[in-house]
Amino acid sequence: MREFNNDLNVHSTDSKLIGLQQNRHWKTAARIFVTMWFVVGGVMHFANPEPFLRIMPPYIPFHLACVYISGAFELLGAIGLWIKPVRSLAGYGLVALTIAVTPANIYMYQHADLFPNIPEWLLVVRFPVQALLIWLIWWCSRPEIS
Repeated sequence: MREFNNDLNVHSTDSKLIGLQQNRHWKTAARIFVTMWFVVGGVMHFANPEPFLRIMPPYIPFHLACVYISGAFELLGAIGLWIKPVRSLAGYGLVALTIAVTPANIYMYQHADLFPNIPEWLLVVRFPVQALLIWLIWWCSRPEIS
């Protein structure tokens, strides 16, 4: 009986290790996706700021400065996701940044007529996609469990 219990414990430990490895692979894949999202977005803030300027609500001051600052923070956050000591902080920063750009998404939805090339359904879909992105950022920036 004792040998049987030891075998069960070994198999249980093995399946936990396999589960942790699979979880790490999914987290790495999520981190790659989030990184690419913010690297592309961050670079575009500098390479072509015009689309970002157009979606900013008029009540937010210093549009160009906001576009450049948010682009810089997108790039810093994307890099930070790969540096273990600051990964969690980078995740919190990207979550905060993603929430901070919500007024632009709301503005676009409320003034869809100003953006005739973007279907209204896409403006609606952005909200759940943004929520999913926030969850993904949070999840892939959590510390690994050993």
